[in-house]
Amino acid sequence: MRYLNRTMLLRSWAALAAAVAAYFIWQSVNNEGLAEGFASGNGRIEAVEIDIAAKTPGRVQEMFVDEGDFVTAGEILVKLGTASLEAQLRQAEAQLHQAVIGVESVKSQVEQRQAEKAAATAVVAQRRAELDAAQSRLNRTEQLTSKGTASRQTLDDDRARFQAAKAAVSAAEAQLAASDAAIATAKSQVIGAEAEVEAGRATIERLKADIEDATLLAPRDGRIQYRVTQPGEVVAAGGKVLNMIDVSDVYMTFFLPTDAAGRVALGAEVHLVLDAAPQYVIPATATFVADVAQFTPKTVETLDEREKLMFRVKASIDPDLLRKHIRNVKTGLPGMAYVRLDPRVEWPAELQVKLPQ
Repeated sequence: MRYLNRTMLLRSWAALAAAVAAYFIWQSVNNEGLAEGFASGNGRIEAVEIDIAAKTPGRVQEMFVDEGDFVTAGEILVKLGTASLEAQLRQAEAQLHQAVIGVESVKSQVEQRQAEKAAATAVVAQRRAELDAAQSRLNRTEQLTSKGTASRQTLDDDRARFQAAKAAVSAAEAQLAASDAAIATAKSQVIGAEAEVEAGRATIERLKADIEDATLLAPRDGRIQYRVTQPGEVVAAGGKVLNMIDVSDVYMTFFLPTDAAGRVALGAEVHLVLDAAPQYVIPATATFVADVAQFTPKTVETLDEREKLMFRVKASIDPDLLRKHIRNVKTGLPGMAYVRLDPRVEWPAELQVKLPQ
């Protein structure tokens, strides 16, 4: 606990020292003849960082870029090994072929069961005709027997034939019902086989997508900042391989005290002067002003203490301007940001926009 309190105290003193230093830097710069209606702060050129990561696990097979290289959107950066995925793809294609054959097989079974049903229907019709004939014969025999012109034996024989014909009809109808059930079963097998085909095609599409994703492309124009892995290393799913910066989204972050930050409007004009190229003045726009101070004293009571609060401001450079000089854009360069607090005030001659040809 004592170590933790000491660490927290050191961090608090470090934050206090940084804020006070930023304040006095601003004061010194702001007092160097800067006209009323302007404020300034020092900062560094930054850009949005993009991590190039692997979607699926694999071994880094080839890497086509190095740190500092400029890349364009769609350019191949890294290739991961795909031997395992390609083997899975071949297996899935074989299973799909087998599933397609299975569909044809069960469809032929449906046709066979339908033919069996047609035969069973004909048998039912035949048995019903025989039953009708046996019924008519029995009726005549019963009439003749009652008149004494037919023997009792003939009557018994005709009754037996009638019962046999009736049983044959029942058997034929049962066979017809079995044919209907067989057709329904065969049709359900067709649905299952077709589902296997669709599942096989989906698996193939997924594997092809994974193989395609094993080739890592640049998502946009930018510059490679550093290589996280090297050829031969194995990365997990989601593992970072490269880090690049988006040179179409470049900005400078600087700090202003309370009175100046409170007057900065979103969209206010900002002019940037880099230490490495002081002859140029780069136009930018204030796109963010923090609503929380970088350093806030434990208690703020006096005006002097409130003036020491420093607020972060972000000045973004126009993407169209960046595209014109995209291969010259670099990050990490220190410089000064001058923001116009009063839009009615003209920029001094030394802070007028000056861009390289």
